[in-house]
Amino acid sequence: MINGKKIVVVLPAYNAGQTLEQTYNEIPFDIVDEVVLVDDRSRDNTVEVARQIGIKHVIEHEQNKGYGGNQKTCYDTALKLGGDIVIMLHPDYQYTPKLIHSMAYLIANEVFPVVMGSRILGNGALKGGMPLIKYISNRGLTLIQNILINQKLSEYHTGYRAFSKEVLTAIDYHANSDDFVFDNQMISQIIYKGFPVGEITCPTKYFKEASSINLSRSTVYAFGVLGTSLTHFFNKMGILKSKRYK
Repeated sequence: MINGKKIVVVLPAYNAGQTLEQTYNEIPFDIVDEVVLVDDRSRDNTVEVARQIGIKHVIEHEQNKGYGGNQKTCYDTALKLGGDIVIMLHPDYQYTPKLIHSMAYLIANEVFPVVMGSRILGNGALKGGMPLIKYISNRGLTLIQNILINQKLSEYHTGYRAFSKEVLTAIDYHANSDDFVFDNQMISQIIYKGFPVGEITCPTKYFKEASSINLSRSTVYAFGVLGTSLTHFFNKMGILKSKRYK
């Protein structure tokens, strides 16, 4: 808790059994009040590990709902627990939990209502093992998104994000996809509502156990990102009226 604000860390999990404990052990419990793990029908021992290490709130999906569907359950649960600041952390140890302090304080002190851990700020992405093709794609998509959405973010594709309760309750994240493009649709909604987004440099690690998507899924994701940005642009222009932005 910071300044009387309850902090909830949510872990959207899928086959994270090998990296979950390492991730969990670095969560700063001097400020974090609750941890929620949502398992999206993993094929490994993620749920068993979660219970063994003492995660109190473990939710198991009866069927795989997808990355976006997992996050919807994460945020619903965090809000039900009374979270004032909700931080999404992937349990695959690709992002360091040691940045939770910085992200939470920026929100608790009302500097930003949303903070994202950027892999692109600085030189950490390629040094951390991000494949060159993904780096180039990230930069290209981000350039197009910044133009269409009228922002100057370093990236839109990080999975390390922190939100105030006010942001989560102001948008309809359930109107978004259950797939990977959920992240982009959600940040589009937030910007559309006028909330400023802060970024901090985030070192990242790419290794065998870290989650990733294959080329075909990456291609689908890229087209989804472009579609999201175009929808945002045309809604701002008054040409479209998507339910996502109500």
